[in-house]
Amino acid sequence: MSLDPNPVTLPGPLAELKEYARLHARNQGLSARGTARVLDRIDNDTPDSPDSWTHVWRARADELAARGRLLDACRHYTLARFPYPYDEPRRRAQQAAVETFGRWRATQSGIERLELPHPDGPLACWATGLDRDRPLLVVMGGIISVKEQWAPLLPRLSRMGFATVVAELPGVGENRQRYTPDSWRLLPYLLDTLAPRARTDATSLLFLSFSGHLALRAAAADARIRRILTVGAPASAFFTDADWWQRLPQLTRDTLRRLTATADESELRAELKDFALNPTVLRDIDASVRYVASARDEIIPPADPALLRAALADVRIKQIDDVHGSPGHPGTVRRWLAWNLRGKPSAAAPAG
Repeated sequence: MSLDPNPVTLPGPLAELKEYARLHARNQGLSARGTARVLDRIDNDTPDSPDSWTHVWRARADELAARGRLLDACRHYTLARFPYPYDEPRRRAQQAAVETFGRWRATQSGIERLELPHPDGPLACWATGLDRDRPLLVVMGGIISVKEQWAPLLPRLSRMGFATVVAELPGVGENRQRYTPDSWRLLPYLLDTLAPRARTDATSLLFLSFSGHLALRAAAADARIRRILTVGAPASAFFTDADWWQRLPQLTRDTLRRLTATADESELRAELKDFALNPTVLRDIDASVRYVASARDEIIPPADPALLRAALADVRIKQIDDVHGSPGHPGTVRRWLAWNLRGKPSAAAPAG
């Protein structure tokens, strides 16, 4: 079933929004100084206020778009809709991000838009290099990251020899599907759909944060997934540890409630228990897994990367002394992921 708009109250205090926006701005290549200048002008989240979150980010985006800086404008629109479009100004900013990215794409070569008719709701993706002789690489962000944030990587990934598709987690951006314990089934669907246009038998997944959980669950059921690269992915304890849950940022809790379309935190907690991956499922994964863990992660408990280390046959975990997503070490994270992406993925298990 498709996810209908599910407005909820403002996710977390404004200070929390600013903290996580800095991480997402840096991941998009925005300078810390420029981000600070925008954030300093924001003092509320009232939709009609000229100093509100969306109004300030959108004004800067509109200015950049008018100057022809389309990709920078798109990055600012994605922050105007941050963390998700729960009010009308954010919904308009989300649409502006997609439209502006489309205008930027028209200036590039080889980037195409895919609109796939999934039974739970249509799936929009950006793609490049689709060719039956190229191994498939699927890219996906977490519970906040829209596909336009990652799609600028498409030309580089195409040059590396991949047929690359950037998609969104259910409930995020243009993906109107509901986020459920069965959302991992979206990945076998993608591989089936893309099989005529890429080598899906040697699929790699660059799935960050919560999408990394989908990648792990799908790999346990689909041997075409040969490699998973992820940063700060939940596995089990995040979904089941009640004490850890009390420490989570309110933004994370509210965003998950919106994506799952649950009525309140009690219903959300009950549903999240079904997301947990147990050792039996994890032992069915034949793919190679490369995982960046943050030693001071405030979202993912240390028990989750520890479980992966113990249960997976082919896993390497790089720990960085930082908070969730290792925002203070973007170069280190990118180099480590790129290095592991260049190597050959795990060989498929023999038939039978």
